[in-house]
Amino acid sequence: MCSFPNLPEYCQISPENSMESSPKQRNSILIVEDNPNNIGVLFNLLIEKGFQVRVARDGESCLDKVNYDAPDLILLDVMMPGMDGFETCARLKANPTWAEIPVIFMTALSETVDKLRGLQLGAVDYITKPFEQQEILARVQLHLQLYNLTQRLKKEIGDRKAAQTALKQLNQDLEQRITERTTTLEKTVLDLQNAHRALLAREQQLQHNALHDSLTGLPNRTWLLTRLSQLIKTTQHHPQHCYAILFIDLDRFKVLNDSLGHLVGDELLKQVAQRLQTCLPDNATLVRWGGDEFIVLLEPIDSEEDAIAIAATILDRITIPFQLRSYQIHTGASIGITSSIHRYQQPQAVLRDADVAMYHAKHAGRGCYVVLTPEMQRLALSRLQLENELREGLARQEFVLHYQPIVSLSTGKLYGFEALIRWYHPKRGLVSPIKFIPIAEETGLIHDLGEWVLQEAIQQLQQWHRQSPQSQGLMMSINLSPLQLMQENLVEKIEFLLRKAQIKGEQIKLEVTESCLLEARSSETQVLERIKALGMQICIDDFGTGYSAFSRLHEFPVDTLKIDKSFIRRLRQDQRSGPTIQTIITLAHGLQMDAIAEGIETPEERQKLQDMGCEWGQGYLFATPLDSSQASEWIFND
Repeated sequence: MCSFPNLPEYCQISPENSMESSPKQRNSILIVEDNPNNIGVLFNLLIEKGFQVRVARDGESCLDKVNYDAPDLILLDVMMPGMDGFETCARLKANPTWAEIPVIFMTALSETVDKLRGLQLGAVDYITKPFEQQEILARVQLHLQLYNLTQRLKKEIGDRKAAQTALKQLNQDLEQRITERTTTLEKTVLDLQNAHRALLAREQQLQHNALHDSLTGLPNRTWLLTRLSQLIKTTQHHPQHCYAILFIDLDRFKVLNDSLGHLVGDELLKQVAQRLQTCLPDNATLVRWGGDEFIVLLEPIDSEEDAIAIAATILDRITIPFQLRSYQIHTGASIGITSSIHRYQQPQAVLRDADVAMYHAKHAGRGCYVVLTPEMQRLALSRLQLENELREGLARQEFVLHYQPIVSLSTGKLYGFEALIRWYHPKRGLVSPIKFIPIAEETGLIHDLGEWVLQEAIQQLQQWHRQSPQSQGLMMSINLSPLQLMQENLVEKIEFLLRKAQIKGEQIKLEVTESCLLEARSSETQVLERIKALGMQICIDDFGTGYSAFSRLHEFPVDTLKIDKSFIRRLRQDQRSGPTIQTIITLAHGLQMDAIAEGIETPEERQKLQDMGCEWGQGYLFATPLDSSQASEWIFND
């Protein structure tokens, strides 16, 4: 047995590994290839299957080896330095001695004209890179069998002619024998041809599958990206050839899919695809981008007005209820539109902008379309830049925590602090959490950011404990993102941080938003219960600003309701705000909870809240968010 890369001129194998019954019947194969990796793959595969294998690294070497000892089959690479595969094949076929040796081209080329050229030169087949081992063996064995059978047929025909001359008396028997053998061989050749056609059909099916969605049968994102690349090149040379993209996202599909099941969801997607196709013109191609997202490619078009008209038709048709099994399903769509007037250079940019426009349509109330504007582009690029800078900021540790005091409204005594993250950008300056927290949640960076906040806040509390006995009873409030609740190891991480800092769980209060609590699944509820088991408290932040949580509040292990500052701000101007605040405080006390009011700015607001029974407050009346040194002074002066 020989091993690559030091390949011998000829490699013999033992008879027990041979594919044939006799060593003399083993077929020889010449590999003509200049890539060592490809040579190694082919050599080891063919040796293992019992073939005699030789290697040539270029066209000239191939001709020399064939002249010295002609193989039974040649695997010929198309792209080689010097003499390429096409020229090598032409020279082989020009020599009558070698012309009948079957040549199979190996190439990464997929253009039909390249394959046609090879077949016209006399090649019998193609093998496409990267290699599929079963395909290589099937094609090699097929053409070796065909070649061997052809040679045997020629030999038998020659024997027949010799026998006719020498043994005329056996002519009748010999002709009968040849007829029978010829019939068998023709059948075998026909079977091999059918197998060859089946392989070609399978290759075409694989290519179709690679470019089409398995659920709807529509072209997929691979097809679309390829087509957009072609269109971009076309518009660069012919600006008058315009195209447009409609990015369609079904409204409420996730709710439908979760409530009715994936089978019904898949059936809905197929019906949506069928309905969309019925309202598209001939110059439109419907593509399934993924999930509940579809894309319409329009080309050519006269103007964006063509795309707008089609978007309006789609929105009208999509609102007609779908009948699925026993369900009548109502849905809608949000559509983003962009076109070649923006002079795109990359297909990804086209789809990014269409997606941006679609999200503007969602934010506009869903069930509508939005055409991309330069301002939308600018905002999207600015957001993308901020996302990249956010990643860099995490790596460079540009974030700090500020601490806003929480005090007793009745005594003014310090109760604790709320830890608030701040980003000191080297060029932008102080960046508001309102800008970067949503990006962190969408990109998944919130996990790293949230873990850093937990660690930093707990370590700060540990530092205050070491500095002053006055801080032993302080409460640290830390905001928790809804996405953090979905982390499997969140509780373990918090428990580790508390144990490492020697901080009791009773001194930590985790704040979650009202909407987060209402949308919590059983798994998130279990996380909250495990947090409570560690002794920590749970606070509902911005209570009353989202959906009404009154009906479900008793289901969750909540200790505190935080009254949003929007209610406090209206307390000065709108007398109707007072009863709302009083209701929240009464509800909290009725459920054995306390209440914190945020955003207190005047003594009058403090007094009214105190009169209503609110225990704690925070706001500019007491202090703005403080850095760690300023917060330390607050503790020592309290």
